[in-house]
Amino acid sequence: MITTHLESRHSEAIRGRASELVEAALEGHALTREEARLLMSPAVELGPLAEAASTLARRGKGTVITFSKKAFFPLTNLCRDYCRYCTFRRDPGEEGAHTMTPDEVLEVAGRAARMGCKEALFSLGDKPELAFPEAREQLRRLGYGSTIEYLAAICRLVATETPLLPHSNPGLMSRSDMELLRPWNVSMGAMLECSSPRLSLAGGPHDRAPDKEPGPRRTSIREAGRLNIAFTSGILIGIGETPADRVDSLFDLREIHQEHGHLQEIIVQNFRAKPRTAMRKHREPGLDDLVRTTAVARLIFGPAMNIQVPPNLSPGTYGSLLGAGINDWGGISPLTMDYINPEAPWPLIRELGEVTAGRGLVLRERLAIYPEFIRPEFVPATLRTQAEAWSQRIALEYGSFS
Repeated sequence: MITTHLESRHSEAIRGRASELVEAALEGHALTREEARLLMSPAVELGPLAEAASTLARRGKGTVITFSKKAFFPLTNLCRDYCRYCTFRRDPGEEGAHTMTPDEVLEVAGRAARMGCKEALFSLGDKPELAFPEAREQLRRLGYGSTIEYLAAICRLVATETPLLPHSNPGLMSRSDMELLRPWNVSMGAMLECSSPRLSLAGGPHDRAPDKEPGPRRTSIREAGRLNIAFTSGILIGIGETPADRVDSLFDLREIHQEHGHLQEIIVQNFRAKPRTAMRKHREPGLDDLVRTTAVARLIFGPAMNIQVPPNLSPGTYGSLLGAGINDWGGISPLTMDYINPEAPWPLIRELGEVTAGRGLVLRERLAIYPEFIRPEFVPATLRTQAEAWSQRIALEYGSFS
């Protein structure tokens, strides 16, 4: 009885302090790490937390919820990393292993353009040529020395031969990698996933995945800022991290953004267990967990940041996610599947529009680069005319962002 009474008083104290912190955040107070960790406690009521996050989102973004109409290009699924939750990667010779040819890319890009897509999203395995002689030989036959070189050439091909604007997610990038890609990418991205090095220990989700080490990931994201690249990053929840790890990861991203101002979007992505992976029986995070993390992310970053939760990974929960402080649904393709999450089909744009309208909000399209980043310092000169033309067409169709 005494223990139960003390626990009850402790929970009441946490709820009282959390209420103070939420009010302070609404008044412009920048949360500290310890304060954000407290808000991640299950003892903190989720309803008021989510409501405050939604209020901040509407304060910064108005009633607009955005999405990008894209085509997904899995340029190669060869990868030197063995993340224990990934069903995308393949070894050379393994069933399903494939590297797209330029002709294959152009064929998909042409169909995507005819369907009104504006974004060409390139996702691919990490540096397979460093692990597999077969990958090096394949690149040699194509005329390139590295996967990044090939990606840069493909991005240039798409940007010059089609109206699509490339956005590349090739994994861990060095400064020279990004310099090579920058002229033909309107934006780029790499998930931090988690700042805790514990996840890279033997048996962890990032065991045998050298490109997922958090130190190099943070360095890469910071280098993107030094190069004025409009960048997307975020966290992956439910892979074995703690609530404190999530907060630390979000704060690492906030600090990098405060240095360079280049993070155009933060994604809070929930782990989904997949067959054929080592983590196929690992427990997935629940909706309350996802909503809490998303709401805390909004309170950490404030009203100005664009925050996304991928809708295809949480079907049937769109209203709850809108109420947690997001302002973006990410890329949605009317043509290609989500090759990273093949079990999770994209929602219909019409369906998202209806749910969004039901919350008193307005769904509208954006580009792979957010409108506030369409500035000379962020958009390479090679893509500026096309980006501005698309932006004007979207404005005519949907009206101005407000």
